[in-house]
Amino acid sequence: MPAHDGAADTPADLARRLDDLDRIEAIKQLKHRYWRACDGKDPRGFRDCFIASGARIDYGPLGAYDDAEPMAAIFAQVALHQVDGEYVIFDMHHGLHPDITLTSETTATGRWTLKFRQVNLADRTETLMTGEYDDEYIVEGGQWKMSASTLTERWSVTRPLGDDAVIRPGTFVSGT
Repeated sequence: MPAHDGAADTPADLARRLDDLDRIEAIKQLKHRYWRACDGKDPRGFRDCFIASGARIDYGPLGAYDDAEPMAAIFAQVALHQVDGEYVIFDMHHGLHPDITLTSETTATGRWTLKFRQVNLADRTETLMTGEYDDEYIVEGGQWKMSASTLTERWSVTRPLGDDAVIRPGTFVSGT
């Protein structure tokens, strides 16, 4: 959306600008639903953020795919992994600095900065990472969905959890 100087808007201009802001807000909500699904161990919610077929996903070490199904399966395998009936992987995704560009009424691109933290009780490690998402969005079935998503890692650090670390798993309601 181009910068606006506020000079002499017509009612049609104002309506278009409001529609554009609504579209941008819907895309932001989509990306936040995606991260909430990641942190909430919700494979169905994760999968539902992408188009039904043919999403291009490149998450670096996690792989590159021409559809969301393989990535959703990997997500479910990692997020829902249990040892002795308890989850052992806990993620925290924070998305910052959204930069959304509408390319039409039903398509857009977006860029986000990711702050990621993971506690892995199986390996007794904590990982911190930051990266950049480059996404493409499209309206499918009346809702914004991701049609492409690339994550470029900027840096990460993995360190052992000390013997004195106390981890209190919370409650998860999986959408599986």
